[in-house]
Amino acid sequence: MSQRVLLHVGTPKTGTSYLQDVLHRNRSVLAGAGILYPAERFDAHFLAALDLMRMPWGGLQTEAIGAWDRLAAQVREHDGTSIVSHEILATASRQQVGRALQSVGHGVGTEVHVVLSVRDLVRQIPAEWQENVKHRSGVSYERFLRRVQDPARAGRMATWFWGVQEIPDILNRWGHDLPPERIHLVTVPAPGGPPDVLWQRFSSTFGLDGLDLNLEAERANPSLGVPETALIRRINRVSNRELHPPEYRPLVRELLAHQTLSRRTGSPRLALPPDVHPWVQEISRSWIQEVRMRGYDVVGDLDDLLGADVTPTFVDPDEPHEADVADAALDAIKALLLDNARLRGQETRWHDDLHEAHLALERSYLRPTYRLREKVVRRLDTSGAGHRALQVYRLARGRSSRSA
Repeated sequence: MSQRVLLHVGTPKTGTSYLQDVLHRNRSVLAGAGILYPAERFDAHFLAALDLMRMPWGGLQTEAIGAWDRLAAQVREHDGTSIVSHEILATASRQQVGRALQSVGHGVGTEVHVVLSVRDLVRQIPAEWQENVKHRSGVSYERFLRRVQDPARAGRMATWFWGVQEIPDILNRWGHDLPPERIHLVTVPAPGGPPDVLWQRFSSTFGLDGLDLNLEAERANPSLGVPETALIRRINRVSNRELHPPEYRPLVRELLAHQTLSRRTGSPRLALPPDVHPWVQEISRSWIQEVRMRGYDVVGDLDDLLGADVTPTFVDPDEPHEADVADAALDAIKALLLDNARLRGQETRWHDDLHEAHLALERSYLRPTYRLREKVVRRLDTSGAGHRALQVYRLARGRSSRSA
């Protein structure tokens, strides 16, 4: 049984994709230090989270069946420290949290810790809207903001947002049965500082200091600018009926958003509208006060949750500069054309390979030795003894086809 388990339960857009990529690629190094990151595939913890919370996610729930129990079994069997990490765990209910804690050894001798990485709402609100857009949403930024600010928090979008972003509530659900010293709040530093500060905070929290880890990122969840996000939203609105989720993810989310449009770093960034800042500041200050009162272990600075000042050059993604959107659309069209050319080239190569295989097969049929063997087999098949002899031969060769 694991002596110590670290459950990293969110929140989204706090460096979680980078952390999970580093942990996955360095599993052997971690194992040498007695640390288990149980993930044979990069999305193993995502599937486990879906299974734990019984969440339908574009049809993946079928693939996720049993994933949490398998992951938890690996954790229980490991004698050392284990790490589990996925940001959608932030929205787990108390009942699901109880099952998760119990399944990894809480209450029977395992020291369980909960880690929550957090970022200011000034950045989280536009980031969450963008994530919705990258998951096929056509909802405008204005409508998203109205839903998020509605005190009733009605509807799927608002329910999800506060489920993965309301820090005191997340810590209530995940930490209600743990002492405060086992609950660790990692704050994302304010923009403009050294790029490795967040990793240093993660490293110290998870006990990774001093390990020779490869920190080069292979998987990430990059952000888009205003015109790029506006373009993806327009694509969603005109294509969602015909373009189903299995095709949408590789074409729009990966090829267009992540691999192409995210490279356009000169575009204006998504930001919080100036008139929403006072509301966000009020919420953030109340959260900071609540966390300080509870006495959790804070890795970083709680004032990081206040966020930056009002952006003086706010660009509304619902009314972007059309010339910028057109430029982004040209890059998107170019990417689709190049990918189509690549696929056509691949198809041509496969067609040529298949043609060569057919020619080789025809040449083998024309060989005198083949015609002689075919003649002998046909004669043997016409007699009982010959037929039995062929069966013995085929069994000896491990083949059962009549061409053997």
